[in-house]
Amino acid sequence: MRVKRTSRRPARARRDAPFAYAGLERIFHERGRLAVCTCLVAHPEGMSFTELQEACGLTDGNLSRHLAALAEMGIVSLAKEPLGSGRTATVARITKSGRTRFLAYIDELETVVRHVHERAEVAARSADPPSPRLVFARE
Repeated sequence: MRVKRTSRRPARARRDAPFAYAGLERIFHERGRLAVCTCLVAHPEGMSFTELQEACGLTDGNLSRHLAALAEMGIVSLAKEPLGSGRTATVARITKSGRTRFLAYIDELETVVRHVHERAEVAARSADPPSPRLVFARE
């Protein structure tokens, strides 16, 4: 029996791939999840489903899916809490590890932004200035 070989190259170390930004966790990179985590970091006491929905501008289904994904990864916790009259509300809170991971993600985003600005400035300084063109008016 022959073993099929793949042509995959081994993953490069971070120092060999300066634009890899390994700290950018995919779970946070979606706009809705970024909004949810930002809200929950700002409100450590938690937010109700309705409050999160209004703050993030998400539909019921979209917010439910994002919360489920974040809860599955241990980033948020979800709890049904009594409102009175037999009604309950879903309250989301960021976990301690979720807060730590999210803030590390934000730090990595700041690194990306800083690198982009630094490299853009270097590129702008090293670029050859365009040669001036003389325009002659024809009469």
